[in-house]
Amino acid sequence: MLDTLHERLQAHHPHTLTHLGLSQAAVLLPIVNRATPTLLFTRRAQHMTTHRGQVAFPGGKREPADRDLYTTALREAEEEIALAPSQVQALGQLSDVVSLHGLQVTPWVGMIPADLPLKAELSELDAIFEVPLAYFLDDRRTHTDVINANGKTWYVPSYRVDDYVIWGLSAMILVELLAEGFGMDIDLARRPPGILRQHPSHRVR
Repeated sequence: MLDTLHERLQAHHPHTLTHLGLSQAAVLLPIVNRATPTLLFTRRAQHMTTHRGQVAFPGGKREPADRDLYTTALREAEEEIALAPSQVQALGQLSDVVSLHGLQVTPWVGMIPADLPLKAELSELDAIFEVPLAYFLDDRRTHTDVINANGKTWYVPSYRVDDYVIWGLSAMILVELLAEGFGMDIDLARRPPGILRQHPSHRVR
């Protein structure tokens, strides 16, 4: 499964955003190399001023010393969850997206070994957790958020795993991973069956 994922992502041509003049950021989608592979997420602490309590991938803003956005993703993952860059095998890049707060976010997919001694940076996060990839490939969404932005309608899945809700920008990034990395028949532009919930507009490109 993971060898095929690597091949597919290397052949993928992600959409990049240029000339927007936005601050840049990057996130890492860490796939844990288990017998049943999982995807690692974090949850932002309740005391944070933005995105409090929201599930996210490790990541953050680019700093001047960062050589490129992959470096940003690795640095932020090390700062947030103590994931050493040497433990990450790069698998590929996904398309740029723009966050609600106007950040241009570049996602990177990487594979990491199982059972690393990861630790949440409590000034930013209150949890690190894993979800089997099969959960998403089986499309166990609870509902779909309908987001109207930039003259388009997006159908963004929302998943609940125990006490965690995966939705919004993280879910949009996840959809591309499922479609391009695993060949899943899923598309943000196509209305799916099931429960739809209208969501306030986001700045999404």
